[in-house]
Amino acid sequence: MTTPAIVSAVIAAVNDGNVSRFLDLFDTMGVVDDWGSIYRGHEAIRAWSDRELIGVAANFTLEDTGEHGDTAWMRVQVGGNGFTGPSRFAFSMHDGRIARMTITAD
Repeated sequence: MTTPAIVSAVIAAVNDGNVSRFLDLFDTMGVVDDWGSIYRGHEAIRAWSDRELIGVAANFTLEDTGEHGDTAWMRVQVGGNGFTGPSRFAFSMHDGRIARMTITAD
């Protein structure tokens, strides 16, 4: 399994608890779609992460990943002090940054 660069970068930022590095992966108007709840732009994504991801010490264990053109995905086991369990993340890229990160059930 070859891990797409964006998947490695997201996992590293989350597992290191580095919200600044996580935000730098997103386009300035990037979007997080967390099971249908939409957060657009760095300020909204930071607030979401503080409540749902890095702020609750989330960590990811990669189970599977793939890439096709400007999209990549990962299936991870989420641990930490918030949601725990399997999740699937899909990444739509634009100019080397995440335009949209969509989180769904595994």
